Amino acid sequence: MATALEKEEDGVAIAAPQIGIPLRIFVVSHRAFEYIDEEEEQEQAFEDINADFVSLAKPPLRKKKTRSDMVFINPVITKLSRKKVWVPEGCLSVRWLYGEVSRAQKATVRAYDENGKPFTWGGSGLLAQIFQHETDHLNGALFIDTARNIEKITAEEQKTRRADELANERLEHKEK
Repeated sequence: MATALEKEEDGVAIAAPQIGIPLRIFVVSHRAFEYIDEEEEQEQAFEDINADFVSLAKPPLRKKKTRSDMVFINPVITKLSRKKVWVPEGCLSVRWLYGEVSRAQKATVRAYDENGKPFTWGGSGLLAQIFQHETDHLNGALFIDTARNIEKITAEEQKTRRADELANERLEHKEK
């Protein structure tokens, strides 16, 4: 599963049924945690800029977290926040289709790891979205079953949109 996921540079998770394995397992890619870490770093950078004193000669050191893929065997969502948000979503099973799906902002999952050890993991934002999306796969559903505003976006269009988004973000940061 990890090999199949790693081949898709924009994939952040995969469920066993997506690749023909009839088991209740999903894998969250290390890339998903990197996206989350980047968001946290950006938030911290804004806090540092707004701090009373920031030393330019000695910026605060932050050790880069190294993450690995995370395996969820027989996962069960044990808690969902009441607050739901419409989030953009795509899927490796229906390539190039994207839409908006209503997801709980926070989710907690109980599962077993690849060694059979039980664990509970909670997340918000992207991680909560992944938990819900992959659990949907295990229950036989695709995001397009409940999505709105579904559109086809090719890889080239995605790159263009990402470049535009990055340019807009840089412009917003300069204005602040």
